[in-house]
Amino acid sequence: MNVKRALISVSDKNGVSDFSKGLSKLDIEIISTSSTAKVLKNAGVPIKEVSSVTGFPEMLEGRVKTLHPIIHAGILAKRDSKTHTDTLKKHKIKTIDLLVCNLYPFEQTIKKQKVGIEEVIENIDIGGPTLIRAAAKNYKDVIVITDKSQYREVLSSLNSKGNLSLENRERLAIKAFTHTAQYDAIISSYLRNKWTNEILPDDNSIYLRKIQNMRYGENPHLKGAFYRFLPEINEPCITNAIKLHGKELSYNNILDSDCAIECIKEFSNPSCVIVKHATPCGISSAEKLLEAWKDAYATDTYSPFGGIISFNREVGKDIAIELSNLFLEVIIAPSFNKEALDIFNKKKNLRLLQLKDIDKKINRTGIIFRSVVGGFLSQERDIKMTPKKEWKIVTKKKPSENELLSMEFAVKCVKHVKSNSVVFVKNTRTVGIGGGQTARVDAAWIAINKGKENIKGSIMASDAFFPFRDAVDVAADAGVKAIIQPGGSIRDEEVIKAADEHSISMVFSGQRYFRH
Repeated sequence: MNVKRALISVSDKNGVSDFSKGLSKLDIEIISTSSTAKVLKNAGVPIKEVSSVTGFPEMLEGRVKTLHPIIHAGILAKRDSKTHTDTLKKHKIKTIDLLVCNLYPFEQTIKKQKVGIEEVIENIDIGGPTLIRAAAKNYKDVIVITDKSQYREVLSSLNSKGNLSLENRERLAIKAFTHTAQYDAIISSYLRNKWTNEILPDDNSIYLRKIQNMRYGENPHLKGAFYRFLPEINEPCITNAIKLHGKELSYNNILDSDCAIECIKEFSNPSCVIVKHATPCGISSAEKLLEAWKDAYATDTYSPFGGIISFNREVGKDIAIELSNLFLEVIIAPSFNKEALDIFNKKKNLRLLQLKDIDKKINRTGIIFRSVVGGFLSQERDIKMTPKKEWKIVTKKKPSENELLSMEFAVKCVKHVKSNSVVFVKNTRTVGIGGGQTARVDAAWIAINKGKENIKGSIMASDAFFPFRDAVDVAADAGVKAIIQPGGSIRDEEVIKAADEHSISMVFSGQRYFRH
């Protein structure tokens, strides 16, 4: 098969003139739609407009351009079928051997501020996907190009070999089907969010775009890559972070950074979150960011080795000096001043991530997906928190107002620690964190042993109810003065009795925060 005739109809016109000039030098006839034709004519490329080939003008304000049997028969005809070739001869239709087509900028349109639905609808391409699917279906006889990055390779092969190998045409066809699938997934997702309140539909189209390949996945023997969902969200998140310095993020860096970012979003005052293995090991809010860092670090001074740290204020020289003495993988902040950058730049492997607007009030919405073999789990993001006025004080001893404020902080912390989890806090800083255990009493024991003498006089929060009184007894022995937990166990009365025996105040929040 030799390429004798090409159809070019593109929305993104970057590079199309030079590519078309290359085709013209190979004596390949070019037909084109109006806006692309204008660009090619201005570049001195000889072309025929589609309307002169079909005998029909473009109509309905450009909604109908290429939807015509002369065009689609020329693409879809199987060259090795006598029936097909006889049909083309009968109707005087020429084959189209190369299609260059990319689609209306729907994704870019929906990113515009205050874009109207009419503009959105008009940027849903009809003829383009039909052309692309037709050419991809007939990949044995038609080369299909859907991305400007493919121009050089195709033109080089046409110049040197006169054609593309079957393997390369198959690869281009896969890319073409992926291109239209992505396009439809973005459209359906946008319109569902625009027109309905449906967050867990019976059928769902999810599209992912690769951000980067990774050296390896969770472990060195595994391949890995990082993808973002489309349409993209505007909320500050790990997929929107800007790397200012350091090596590429690893698979585990991304998981840990996501945890650090989502946890720091809970707090409005200057705050610091330290994460290791996708669970926090120190959290603090304070009047000054340096104080928040020191208090978070004091929670657990050995776990932060090789850890991830997030801040919700600009990082300056004072914090940079402190952090430069530690081995850290990633530091995340809304910004870094010049003095801090100068200090951190001396550590070539340390990753610095800038996450703009993480210091502002964030409207967190949407759903999350988690993969299992053969499918996904989907749920709402866990952003709800039962208001204090709905909490229930269940013990004889009542918590003070300051203890209630500490409980509120503690709940925001414990929801980000792997279950089973407990945290111990004083005011707005953690003094002990225990998580990822199969028994709640073990989580309490770990946190108490890490916090040691700092646990005395603290507030304890649990991500789920106490199935037995043992964790309360352990906490009481360590000097805890108040506990907040969801409640709901069949042994609640036994647990409450234990708190009363130890003169500990206990509050039921009514909300569980399992994090698996």
